[in-house]
Amino acid sequence: MDFYNDDELLEELKNRFHQQTESLKELEYLTGKLKELNHKLEESEKVKSHFLSNIRNEIINPFASIIGLSENIKNIPSEKIEKIYSMATLIHSEAFALDFQLNNIFAAAEIEAGDLALQYALLDVNELCNTIISSFKHEIVKKELKVNYSSNNSQVPLKSDPRKLKIIISNILSNAIKYSNKRADIDIKVHSDGAFVVIEIQDYGIGIEEKSQKLIFDRFKRIDDTINSLNTGHGLGLPVVQAYLDLIDGSIELSSEVNKGSTVTISIVNFKNVNDESFDDDDILFESGEEVF
Repeated sequence: MDFYNDDELLEELKNRFHQQTESLKELEYLTGKLKELNHKLEESEKVKSHFLSNIRNEIINPFASIIGLSENIKNIPSEKIEKIYSMATLIHSEAFALDFQLNNIFAAAEIEAGDLALQYALLDVNELCNTIISSFKHEIVKKELKVNYSSNNSQVPLKSDPRKLKIIISNILSNAIKYSNKRADIDIKVHSDGAFVVIEIQDYGIGIEEKSQKLIFDRFKRIDDTINSLNTGHGLGLPVVQAYLDLIDGSIELSSEVNKGSTVTISIVNFKNVNDESFDDDDILFESGEEVF
C-alpha cells in the first residue's frame, strides 16, 4: 500500500481531477456528435420519405393519364379525328414528361452508385440545342413562349459526353419553360472560343430569392412547400446538372431576381482542338429531328 505525504496527495488529487475533467469534455464532445448524427439520420429519413412520395407522383400520375387517354381513344368514332389527335397529343406530352423524369431518376441513381463512366463523342452544340428545343415544343406552345436561339458560329463542335450534356441542357431548358410567365421569351445563347463552349439560358419568369439560390443544387431540397424553384418535379434537376458538369469539366452560374427571371450559364471544356481539325457533317451527332430521350 502506497503512502503519500500531503503535497504528493494534493498532486495526485489534482491529476485525477484533471483526468476526470478531460474525460468529461471528451464525453460531452462524443455526446454532441451522436446528437448531430442522430439529427442527420432523422433528416435523411424525412428526405427519403418525401423523395419517394414525389417519385410515386411523378411516375404514377403520367402513367394513369396515359392509360386513361389511351382507353378513351379506343371508344372515339374514327370520324372524330380532331378529338383523337388532341388526345394523342396529350398522351405524347405525358409520355415525354414521364420519360424526362425517369432519365433524371436514373441519372441520380448512377451518381449515387458512382457509376459515372464518361463516353466522349464529337457533337455539334447548335444541332443538339435545336433538337432539345424541338423536343419541348408542346410545352413551349402550351405556354405561348418564344424561344430565341443565337450562336457565334454556324457549327459549334464539342467533344464531350453526349448523353450527359443532353440531360444538362434539357433540365435547364425545362426549368426555364416551367417558371416562365405565359407569352414570354426564353433566350438561348451559345458561344465558343475553341477551348470552352458557353451556353446561356435566360428566362423572364418568377425568379428566385438570393438566399434560396444555393439550395436548389442540394438534392431533394425544397425551398418551400409549393415551389421547388428551378428544381423540376422532385428536385433532381439541378443537382444532376451540377454533378454531371463536375464530371465533364464544366461549371454553372446562376443569376436570378424575383419577378424578373433567371439566367443559367454553363461553361464546358472542349477536348477537341477545333483549330487544327476539320469538322465534317458526317461527324455530327444529334442531327435535326432526332429524339433527345
